[in-house]
Amino acid sequence: METIKKFKASIILGLIIIVTAGFMIKAPAGIAIGTKAPELAYNNPNGEVMKLSDLKGKVVLIDFWASWCRPCRHENPVVVAAYEKYKDAKFTNGKGFTVFSYSLDKNPAAWKNAIAQDKLTWPYHVSDLKGWTSEGSQKYGVSSIPTNYLIDGKGNILAKNLRGAALDAAIAKYVK
Repeated sequence: METIKKFKASIILGLIIIVTAGFMIKAPAGIAIGTKAPELAYNNPNGEVMKLSDLKGKVVLIDFWASWCRPCRHENPVVVAAYEKYKDAKFTNGKGFTVFSYSLDKNPAAWKNAIAQDKLTWPYHVSDLKGWTSEGSQKYGVSSIPTNYLIDGKGNILAKNLRGAALDAAIAKYVK
């Protein structure tokens, strides 16, 4: 009887250790700085495919967002200001600057309306309209939005998760 109690206690202790270890292991936090940005090729609001690779040579901010995301909508004026300030700038690691917006929307009308309302004037807006199960967000390990990646003209990731003044400062470091 005593042996059975010790065996049960050992099993329970082992399970507690395994469960605790499981909570301590973190999921990957997206693509690492210094690595090549994975390709994104998805439809724009007009149904035309737009590819990240078509922007090779430019400094690009890949911006993961959605129309229903309040923090994203709050951050959009910062992204718009960066685009307006740097779109014609000369860079040490690219020719010009643009934004490649990837929406986690499911509703195409809400997505289009948010682009117009927030005055997201750059031409590169894409989505597969699959929300959190979108292929692009999975490629980049996006687990929350807004999330962004700054890439150079060769497609290498320079920085990620830049908010507010940090976005402007990160881009400014690469202006000639």
